[in-house]
Amino acid sequence: QVQLVESGGGLVQPGGSLRLSCAVSVSLSSMYTMNWYRQAPGKQRELVARIFQSNLKNYGDSVLGRAAISRDNTKNTVYLQMNDLEPEDTAVYYCNGGPQGEYWGQGTQVTVSS
Repeated sequence: QVQLVESGGGLVQPGGSLRLSCAVSVSLSSMYTMNWYRQAPGKQRELVARIFQSNLKNYGDSVLGRAAISRDNTKNTVYLQMNDLEPEDTAVYYCNGGPQGEYWGQGTQVTVSS
C-alpha cells in the first residue's frame, strides 16, 4: 500500500520560510511525477509545484520565485521549500503522486500570521 506522509507545516510569520517534506513508502522513482497542492478554506485545491522524473519543475503562478521543489530518490522524499511567505499562503498542503496521480497524503497545515 502506497503511503505519502507530509510534515513540516506550522505557524510562521509573514516573510518567513518553511520546508515541507513528503515521505513516500515506495520507491520514489515508481511514482513518476510528484506534486504539491494546497487548499485554503473556501477555495479550490491548487497546484503549488510539480517535479517530473527528469527533474523538470513547474510552479504555480502564485508561488513563482518563492518556492522550490526537489526530490531525493535515495530517501524516497519530496521537499517543498517556501520562502517569503505571505498570509495568502495559509492552507493545507498536500503531497500527490503516482502513475495516474492517484496517491495523496493527509496534508499538513501551514499558517502564515503575525
